[in-house]
Amino acid sequence: MVLIGVVEALRRYPVKSMLGEGLSECEVGERGVAGDRVLALLDRETGQVASAKNPRWWRGLLGFRAAGAEAGAWITCPDGTPLWSGDIDVDEAVSGRLGRRVSLIDTPPAGATLRRSVPEEVLSGGVEADVRYTESEFGRAAPAGTFFDFAPLHLLATGTLAGIARLGGPVEGEAERYRPNLVIRTEEGGPFAENAWTGRELLIGEDLLLRIVVPTPRCAVPTLAHGELPGNTEALRVPARHNRVEPLPGLGLLPCAGVYAQVLRPGRVRLADPVSLL
Repeated sequence: MVLIGVVEALRRYPVKSMLGEGLSECEVGERGVAGDRVLALLDRETGQVASAKNPRWWRGLLGFRAAGAEAGAWITCPDGTPLWSGDIDVDEAVSGRLGRRVSLIDTPPAGATLRRSVPEEVLSGGVEADVRYTESEFGRAAPAGTFFDFAPLHLLATGTLAGIARLGGPVEGEAERYRPNLVIRTEEGGPFAENAWTGRELLIGEDLLLRIVVPTPRCAVPTLAHGELPGNTEALRVPARHNRVEPLPGLGLLPCAGVYAQVLRPGRVRLADPVSLL
């Protein structure tokens, strides 16, 4: 067992593709951080789950912030208006601000897929461009009925954030662009050290045991405006220049930052908990 760092930050995102919240401690189980991605928006016209991975339609979601609460979530609109997820008029309130008719849902529809705009085409054409997209199933490495893109946890090392900043990307304090659940403060390993964790087990605190599944491919989301953070295309261009790896056989080389993980043994995690590779 090798100590590689400590937990620097804990985050969850109660509504898919909205901004999230920081936590001082949390339970982590098979479905990831308690309260994470428990809700999403369904486009009533297309039947697709809304995701900022399609920035032409859904980048506006990153102007909303969601905070978890028992039996639902509080949503703060870009204009500061608070909404409760259980309000009878919440769908219309969010629809009016997004300009598309949406419904807040807690379970993906049968056969639901995720559309991901080709990030290189977004970079070259801009967020308004009508670009090609890929389509995949939700959460292939997550429990059924969840809204995770792939796996229930996303980890990112401070060494990677610092390296991206040194290489011309966003400053280290803008971790939220990459939407991690756990930020691990690492003192060694340099940028993109998480690549070497793939296939290994990670012990966090006394109980939480994770399996690191794959490096996290980056889409256009980190380049978009996140609340008061302005857009920054270097958030994707830097990994594209310096960390192209193949997450899964057949996918080819993709810009990656961070790793996806599955939960082998649940546990409670707190800020400053030790993180060890087994």
